[in-house]
Amino acid sequence: MKIQDYTVIFHPEPEGGFTVVVPSLPGCVTYGKTLKSAKAMITDAIEGYIASLIKHGEPVPSDEATFISTVHVHNPAVSVAYA
Repeated sequence: MKIQDYTVIFHPEPEGGFTVVVPSLPGCVTYGKTLKSAKAMITDAIEGYIASLIKHGEPVPSDEATFISTVHVHNPAVSVAYA
């Protein structure tokens, strides 16, 4: 069995816990009350997602060519006051 890595994004929630998404697996989203539980939940979600793709004869996306970067944009709603 091949080990495959996927980029996951953890979003802290205002009420606590973390929502986790997998950009290369559309709709693969879960939640955990702690980082540890969120990581376990997304691992399980990815494995289930892949199993479903295989069961239905669909290709399994790879994350090999994916990378994360930052872009800077001007946001007129944010103002900075300098004294």
